[in-house]
Amino acid sequence: MRSRYGAFVRGDVPYLLRTWHPRTRPDRLDLDPGMRWTGLEILGTTDGSAFHSTGTVTFRASFRGGSLHERSRFERVDGVWVYVDGEFLDQ
Repeated sequence: MRSRYGAFVRGDVPYLLRTWHPRTRPDRLDLDPGMRWTGLEILGTTDGSAFHSTGTVTFRASFRGGSLHERSRFERVDGVWVYVDGEFLDQ
């Protein structure tokens, strides 16, 4: 989760696509070049240890002018954690 947040901050689209589950990955990703991320707060996790194949991360990512509150689902693919999808919270 933290590495994906860092990729959003840097605008690293290739990394974001590489770490997205093949089943749900978009063909392309267009990021807003004016977006200024200002912080990440991990609010909770479920599963996701070395003994699990799935897990969730609930987080709040702040940006200039607001924040994004999401519960993201991750799965292991070939031993690597990848983002599956997310549910927006507090909308």
